[in-house]
Amino acid sequence: MSGSDNPIFAGLAAKLVDARQALAGIKPGSRIYLGTGCAAPRSLITALETMEGGPADLEFVSFLTTLRSGGNVEASAPGRYRHRSFFVGSDIRDLMASGHLDYVPIAIDEVPALLANGRLPIDVAILQVSPPDERGFVSLGISVDLAPAVLAVARHVIAEVNPAMPRTHGASFVHIDRFAAFVGVDGPVTEYRHPPAGETADRVARYIAAIIEDGSTLQIGLGRVPNEALRYIKDRRDLGIHSDVITDGVVDLVEAGVVTGRRKTLDPDRIVTSYCLGTRRLYDFVDNNPLVSFQPIEEVCDPRTVAAHHRMVSITQAFAMDLTGQVCVDQFEGQFYGGLSTQAAFIRGAARSPGGKPIVCLASTTESGASRIKPLLGAGDGVGIARSDVHYVVTEYGIAYLFGKSIRERALAMIEVAHPDHREALVEAARQLGYVPREQYLASREAYPVQEERRVAIAGGEVLIRPAHAADVDALRALFHDLSPDDVYTRFFRRVRTLPYQDLQTLCNVNHESQVAFLAVTGPRENEAVIGSGCYFLNPATNLAEVAFMVAPEWQGKGVGTALQVRLQEYAAARGVRGFIAEILPGNERMVRLAASATGEATTTRDEDSLQVTVLFGEPGAAKVQESEATPTKAAAAKKPAKAAARKGKRSSK
Repeated sequence: MSGSDNPIFAGLAAKLVDARQALAGIKPGSRIYLGTGCAAPRSLITALETMEGGPADLEFVSFLTTLRSGGNVEASAPGRYRHRSFFVGSDIRDLMASGHLDYVPIAIDEVPALLANGRLPIDVAILQVSPPDERGFVSLGISVDLAPAVLAVARHVIAEVNPAMPRTHGASFVHIDRFAAFVGVDGPVTEYRHPPAGETADRVARYIAAIIEDGSTLQIGLGRVPNEALRYIKDRRDLGIHSDVITDGVVDLVEAGVVTGRRKTLDPDRIVTSYCLGTRRLYDFVDNNPLVSFQPIEEVCDPRTVAAHHRMVSITQAFAMDLTGQVCVDQFEGQFYGGLSTQAAFIRGAARSPGGKPIVCLASTTESGASRIKPLLGAGDGVGIARSDVHYVVTEYGIAYLFGKSIRERALAMIEVAHPDHREALVEAARQLGYVPREQYLASREAYPVQEERRVAIAGGEVLIRPAHAADVDALRALFHDLSPDDVYTRFFRRVRTLPYQDLQTLCNVNHESQVAFLAVTGPRENEAVIGSGCYFLNPATNLAEVAFMVAPEWQGKGVGTALQVRLQEYAAARGVRGFIAEILPGNERMVRLAASATGEATTTRDEDSLQVTVLFGEPGAAKVQESEATPTKAAAAKKPAKAAARKGKRSSK
């Protein structure tokens, strides 16, 4: 049957009208739903905005849409209509100030229920679709999201028919009988490109990428930083995609063989999404591609469905956070921007996923230099994600893990990923709020040196050797109490039953230059067990560093101490340190052997209390003497716990 003889095409032709005819039936006071994102029916929106003598008191309802294609709300139809939006994009932010926009703070996956129960009636839906197939089904194309829920309740449906709109698989197909009118358009589908990421976004993205494992399933979100992170996971294997939105970065990963979906728990081998925003390259990728399944937003974002995926990773970009972990996602400097979107659902789902990682990311400062990490969220910082739902927090200064942590632990972790220029003020605010002890300080002003992490094979498995940070106090206390009385004596030169908080800080709250500490840890990052500690304290006068170790009893003799020493020496030598000094109790043969095993020329001397093993890494004087950040006062303070409680001036270990 030829196209002209096919009743389907005849039915389409009967409904095909111009824009003015299609819009003529809209009554004053109507509520009109507009299609999402790059699938927004721009020609019809422009026609309605500029229609002379058009209906009054209209309300446009949208999720995320590119409205400002040609018409101008304030200029063309003042007072004639308003916008009700679930997401304040950059194209409509100015409508809020003019009084033409009502922002609705609601999770998008809750909107279909609002439509179904009649609390948000829709009089007219205006969409952009593909031409129908021979059976009369058009495709919703690149934006399914809320459309099925809207089509179930809208009284009147109008669509632009665009040959450039991809035909997508999944819950995308709608029969032409559901539409009252069609308007033919012939132009490219709107494209979207993320603005270039700057250095800060790039650093955040690298930290995010560092915690994404092979076999993970990803939800990306709209933010610039989450999409930038896709550039740094091209060495991963068998990733999957289950995301409310996909962008061009997903195509890159598919073409690189990174996204295969083979290890997805649900819908293996398929990319599941609800809408996409990108360039023609992305639209060509999803066109008639059974690999990509477009589903209603409430199904994609159902926390139970999200949680069913093993290793689900959710990435949310925030505007601000406080020291307890409260997150603002829909206000910036007091103005509504963005929205709750799907973030809460994905964060909760990923948190319940076996091996899942819910990640909140943000730059540490605004463009003006103000800290986005605050003691308390301000009046213009609404809480979009509760502190109880926050797990990973990533800035350009590192990774914090908050879930299950106390307010003190959260505050310390957040301060360590804040901008160095604001850390002292945040510590002082945390003291004043009672979040941290009065004696709390922060030694380092640098980003957590994630590049210094190493995975090392030891007898019976593998450990991560990583730099210590201030929030490790409790882990080191647990390690201390795991030691036997003899271990404590050989490590601290006296029999102590506890270490005060101030003393514990010296073992982890270090500046990574003159004071250096590494920990040996096992288990996932969110549930680490510290099994060993190695640290050194540099004497700037001699350029020699005093070194000390602790290893949990059950891990002694398995190579943990050696791994820590190798890492410490590698780190020290790279910074021009001449050598190590270890003070050891006579009879502690294991520590003597460990100290002497360092690469270099070793000498041993004895005094009445201890042995001193000195290992020079190279020729005397060959290494450049560093200028230490530590003042004589700070160096003395570093040794004070050794005299007062742990006699750190004579460190040893087991």
